[in-house]
Amino acid sequence: MAIITLLTDFGTDAEYVGVMKGVILTIHPRAAVVDISHAVEPQDVAHAAWLLESAWEYFPKGSIHTVVVDPGVGGERAIIAFRHHDHTFLAPDNGVLTPVLEKAGTETVVRVENPRYFLHPVSGTFHGRDIFAPVAAHLSAGLPVTRLGSRMGPGDLTRLALEKPCIDAQGQLIGSILTVDRFGNLITNVHLRDLEHHFSGVPRKRLDICIGDHRLGGLHARYGEVARGEALALIGSRGCIEVAVNCGSAARRLAVGRGDRVRIAFDAKPGMTC
Repeated sequence: MAIITLLTDFGTDAEYVGVMKGVILTIHPRAAVVDISHAVEPQDVAHAAWLLESAWEYFPKGSIHTVVVDPGVGGERAIIAFRHHDHTFLAPDNGVLTPVLEKAGTETVVRVENPRYFLHPVSGTFHGRDIFAPVAAHLSAGLPVTRLGSRMGPGDLTRLALEKPCIDAQGQLIGSILTVDRFGNLITNVHLRDLEHHFSGVPRKRLDICIGDHRLGGLHARYGEVARGEALALIGSRGCIEVAVNCGSAARRLAVGRGDRVRIAFDAKPGMTC
């Protein structure tokens, strides 16, 4: 059974997602359609890229990952498709596939332009229905990616300038909040591998973590290690540092949000402010 994942900024209060699924199942009734998320902020390509990176590797080989976060719909941007590690990715060429492309090798990337696999007429505002959904359905039924259009070189593709953690002049590891989940947890771009690289051998409890004007101390292993209502930092399920409040919202409690900085040091001096 072929799996098609959907990641969009359409929300669930209109017919858009349901219509896409209807198109897919009309073309390939045996396809299994799985929602990654439809709650991406409108036109937020970077958020969609991060969600896709967090999810796609947990699906079986042969899955087709369809991303429709597309502020350039109806314009000159291309739609691209390529295979990586036996997964197929279908998305607008607006940078949303940047994290996947950074891991990819010399896989064939094609520009999706063969109208044989589209619905007609093609709307200028709903390519999710008229191009992405039917193309994903045909791919799930066994259509080779190369039948979709002409090849594109890696240098032809749009890439996002994704912010990465860095070390400042004081030796602090500086990251930022990527997103706030529905629980109010602050998810950062500082991965466990960044800590292991910059603070090799340092016990996690001896790291000094600041976010906004708040010092959180070392890393914890689980929410229950602090009292109810208290803030803490821990490594979340995605392998990145998260800031949370036990049974509460860190975003509200700490009054910080997406884009704010997180600073990590080893054994900060007493009295040092965040």
